[in-house]
Amino acid sequence: MSREEKPLERLRDFRRDQNWEFGELCGLLQRLGFEMRIAGSHHFFRRPGVNVAINLQPQSGKVKAYQVRQVRNVLQSNGLI
Repeated sequence: MSREEKPLERLRDFRRDQNWEFGELCGLLQRLGFEMRIAGSHHFFRRPGVNVAINLQPQSGKVKAYQVRQVRNVLQSNGLI
């Protein structure tokens, strides 16, 4: 398994929603073709063909667990993972 595939595999596992590094998840979304826009502490990710914007906020350099679940749901519903 390559380094690019490991975060995707981790994202598929709902038991591993805790302790995601903020930069790691942002980088994963950008590699999947999402464009990032920043407004204050909010980081918005949009991609053509995906009707839902993903909103992330860092908390001490980590991503909140509920936001990881939201990212997984958006990616799964659009066939990206």
